[in-house]
Amino acid sequence: MKYLDLTLPSPEENLACDEALLHFCENHEEEPGALRFWESPNHFIVLGYSNKLNAEVHVEKCKTRGVPVLRRFSGGGTVVQGPGCLNYALVMANHQLGDTLDIIASFHFVLERHRDAVARLLGQEVQIAGISDLAVDGVKFSGNAQYRSRNFTLFHGTFLLGFDVALIEALLPMPSRQPHYRRARGHKDFVRNIPLGRHELCAALKHAWQALAPAERFNPSTVGQYVKQRYGRAEWIGKF
Repeated sequence: MKYLDLTLPSPEENLACDEALLHFCENHEEEPGALRFWESPNHFIVLGYSNKLNAEVHVEKCKTRGVPVLRRFSGGGTVVQGPGCLNYALVMANHQLGDTLDIIASFHFVLERHRDAVARLLGQEVQIAGISDLAVDGVKFSGNAQYRSRNFTLFHGTFLLGFDVALIEALLPMPSRQPHYRRARGHKDFVRNIPLGRHELCAALKHAWQALAPAERFNPSTVGQYVKQRYGRAEWIGKF
């Protein structure tokens, strides 16, 4: 597997890059997969594919603060992006998942490695919580989603390392769907940062996936077409 540490200039490009990376692997099946890291210097909101804009976001508050709202092509809940929120995108060949093509089982296949990597760094227990979260003492620090194509699956998600959790409380209402372990807790009581540095976490995840060489063949110039087709279009963002 190859890795990229690649943050692009705009929120739209950063979302589009994950999709472009998936299609790159589909079109170059000899590639062993890829692991990308990125972190936005600016705040923005990302809806899961089927999330309803007005139900999951305080739209007027976002407008007042100048925080854009976008939509990704994978499922899962709505998140706030910005400084202190490390993102990863992992593209794996479906055959690497073996018999774990079930959605929950495939999440666990990935999250078990992430859990173990973080637990070693923290020196304490980390739990897989709900379907696709990682938590410490029942408090979430990582949310994840996936999108499956013909031969590859994209897993992507977040790690809160130094994020302004109060901003989540300000910009997002309580989600319409909640994992059982949330127990109706508000955002400030449900999510937390973990005391790790970006460099050490990226190194641990690269080691976990044996992503030891840079992905030199991926061309970021392909990202623009996905911004035009999807991520930069108002019809896409407001489709639900």
